[in-house]
Amino acid sequence: MFKKILIANRGEIACRVIKSARKMGIQTVAIYSDADRNALHVQMADEAVHIGPSPANQSYIVIDKVMEAIRRTGAEAVHPGYGFLSENRKFAEALEAEGVAFIGPPSGAIESMGDKITSKKIAREAGVSTVPGYMGLIADAEEAVKISGEIGYPVMIKASAGGGGKGMRIAWNDQEAREGFESSKNEAANSFGDDRIFIEKFVTQPRHIEIQVLADQHGNCVYLHERECSIQRRNQKVIEEAPSPFLDPETRKAMGEQACALARAVGYTSAGTVEFIVDGDRNFYFLEMNTRLQVEHPVTELITGVDLVEQMIRVANGEALPFRQEDLTINGWAMESRLYAEDPYRNFLPSIGRLTRYRPPVEGPTQGGGIVRNDTGVYEGGEISMYYDPMIAKLCTWGQTRDAAIEEMRLALDTFEVEGIGHNLPFCAAVMDHPKFVSGDITTAFIAEEFPEGFDGVSLPDPMLRKVAAAAAAMNRVAEIRRTRVSGRMDNHERMVGDDWVVVLQGQEYPVAVQADRGGATVAFADGAAMRVESDWTPGQTLARLLVDGEPLVLKVGRLSGGYRLRLRGADLKVHVRSPRQAELARLMPEKLPPDTSKLLLCPMPGLMVKLSVAEGDEVFEGQALCTVEAMKMENILRAEKKGVVKSINAEIGGSLMVDDVIMEFE
Repeated sequence: MFKKILIANRGEIACRVIKSARKMGIQTVAIYSDADRNALHVQMADEAVHIGPSPANQSYIVIDKVMEAIRRTGAEAVHPGYGFLSENRKFAEALEAEGVAFIGPPSGAIESMGDKITSKKIAREAGVSTVPGYMGLIADAEEAVKISGEIGYPVMIKASAGGGGKGMRIAWNDQEAREGFESSKNEAANSFGDDRIFIEKFVTQPRHIEIQVLADQHGNCVYLHERECSIQRRNQKVIEEAPSPFLDPETRKAMGEQACALARAVGYTSAGTVEFIVDGDRNFYFLEMNTRLQVEHPVTELITGVDLVEQMIRVANGEALPFRQEDLTINGWAMESRLYAEDPYRNFLPSIGRLTRYRPPVEGPTQGGGIVRNDTGVYEGGEISMYYDPMIAKLCTWGQTRDAAIEEMRLALDTFEVEGIGHNLPFCAAVMDHPKFVSGDITTAFIAEEFPEGFDGVSLPDPMLRKVAAAAAAMNRVAEIRRTRVSGRMDNHERMVGDDWVVVLQGQEYPVAVQADRGGATVAFADGAAMRVESDWTPGQTLARLLVDGEPLVLKVGRLSGGYRLRLRGADLKVHVRSPRQAELARLMPEKLPPDTSKLLLCPMPGLMVKLSVAEGDEVFEGQALCTVEAMKMENILRAEKKGVVKSINAEIGGSLMVDDVIMEFE
């Protein structure tokens, strides 16, 4: 077995590989850029080598710099993780020439399957059903428009070397095809060093289901069942699960066998993923093959018990697979929520900054009989950089059934504390409670259809609001009693705490009476209903774990004047607990209106101005592109919300922008 391996990646996947290598007794080498000098993967590895400036195209994807790090440390093998150089044929060939093992497939398989144009041609020749499209190289935007019209809108514009949602656009008309081609080409060049683009028919209402394969150098190939990855935003997966709630055993077997046949056709070894789109009749079509470890591999590990990273290392070392297809059964159900540094309240735009609080749920077995796992590459006090992918962590849960896995995820998301940056935890929580998701009736259009106006938080139903109101009233009584015991009071001036309160949240008032005892409190509502609240919460704690009528309720707690900021299940609530007289007077207070920013174009996220599409004095129309801001390797086109005239432009190309910086003013 290898004595030392280098991990040619960063963040959570580098930490994930280090864990398996450590379990196998293998030393690890991390590489890092300027921005990652204090990163978690650097701290975890046995050795670390600096490889250059912060931008990935000057560090992580420069083959010569990685090769020099290998020579300096004497690493015998390299695990590429995902992204960066993981599907780069030249990197695999450079390792081979150096006599260093590549913990991945042969360079020929990378070349065949890593290129989406070539892979679709091979799939067609192998008799695999593929989506209609144009597989040739496309010269410019006008040719892209012509081809799109011939295929028929909508179309998917994709980078040949792409992945992770980079270099992908859906176009529904000529204008979107023209703009999408340019943006996809630029993103592909910046992220992968390869700007080739192809176009295929976009199948509406599809499911995205992928098959995990594992092959060794002795002719053995197995599939480790499927993952459902249909919950996507901008072609970037957000929620994954294994198995799929849609497949039947016959379709699962057919897809798995076809995936293995394709792997064998290109001499594939190591872990790989064959992605399919599946229609409502369970017809499946080959989409692409990812010749690397997938981001969502933990859910497969949770239902099969197979450590995929360990098997990749063993396959690279020449070992045969220790199991056969019939050994790989499905045990229970697993969910994965990707925690991104993206602000859902600002249309999921990137957010950067310091993690002033980062407290994941405890990993391992849970009281409910499930399992919690959190793959992460950050820590409290660390900084989220603008240079890389916005993923912070992958929160996974396992349960005996799909419903159990979802319930474990709900509690885990409510328990996960992240402060200092915008993040998508509230959105993931909202998905877990959404009736369509709970039913399993989902497609890749789920987010677009269910959140067409974006995400602005969740309005909790009345039964949950009552639980929160009861919890807030009980917590408030604990805080009030504590305040009466503050030392230094005047004699005979003891403050009394009453039983009657009014809880105000989500625009509703709940008059309640609180009767406390040693075990907790009983909260009675005005309509006669009552709830029992039990908790060991202490004022000042940011997480409250309660039992309300015997059911667990987890609240993230912040302090407000006269109440609390409570967050749970995707809702962010300002909760005021008032005496009846205070509630009466509060109803008379005027509402404070937000400032008028209708004549300003504000930057919605930190980034770099890469294109200005208008000039001062120009008349603009609703939907017209105004400028393009690049953040975390993604180009974001900002458009006019209404007709107007550009009065002034306060930004310049190449300039850095912060959140809410004024880019333009309109007359």
